[in-house]
Amino acid sequence: MDSVSVSSPQDGARLESRRTRILDAAEKLFAEHGYDGVTLRAIAREADVDVALANYHFGRKHELFEATFMRRAELLNRWRIRALDEAIASAAPEAPSVRAIMDAYLYPLLHGPHLSDPAWRSYYALVAYVNNSTEWGGKLMSRFFNPMVDRFIDALRKALPNAPEEALFWGYHCLSGALTLAFAQTGRLDKLSGGVCSSEDLEAAYTHIVAFVTAGFEQINLSVE
Repeated sequence: MDSVSVSSPQDGARLESRRTRILDAAEKLFAEHGYDGVTLRAIAREADVDVALANYHFGRKHELFEATFMRRAELLNRWRIRALDEAIASAAPEAPSVRAIMDAYLYPLLHGPHLSDPAWRSYYALVAYVNNSTEWGGKLMSRFFNPMVDRFIDALRKALPNAPEEALFWGYHCLSGALTLAFAQTGRLDKLSGGVCSSEDLEAAYTHIVAFVTAGFEQINLSVE
């Protein structure tokens, strides 16, 4: 395994490559086994580096866990904020439709070439794990995703002027739950549907979730008119 030693630009590039290998290994193992089921030594072994290198780059296990979670969260946030900004600009001076807002939230996640990458599948499973964790959900989801979600909630306020504040947040809670189950890809849907549906088909998940949550949010607005 590799040890920590940097003496040239080439060595620095190799070290950065090893850092990426550590994150890739951590992402895979944390997604499969959760935080408590993984050790730094196991991650180093998966990445084929010395455990000292993992400590050098990331410190303790919880710091590596947070770095692993953050790496793709920043990209997901950029994708969705860009899509939301485009929806707002297209609808101006009116508010965007609920469907346009939900498209901006879901389409970048559940469509695209990244879905064929096993690493992204691992990351989505990790997000599902974190979002369901009492230890990590409120901490990491809030830190890395709440500012982006606030933008979407504000767009929904404008699109649904009659919706009570409480109903908006419960509506988002339902959306988050559906997306978490889609990310988890547990296979339960396959068995429940007798093979009619596949939990690995995230593009199909988009089609059904976006229609369902759009109708739900629109009903919130209608129910108080």
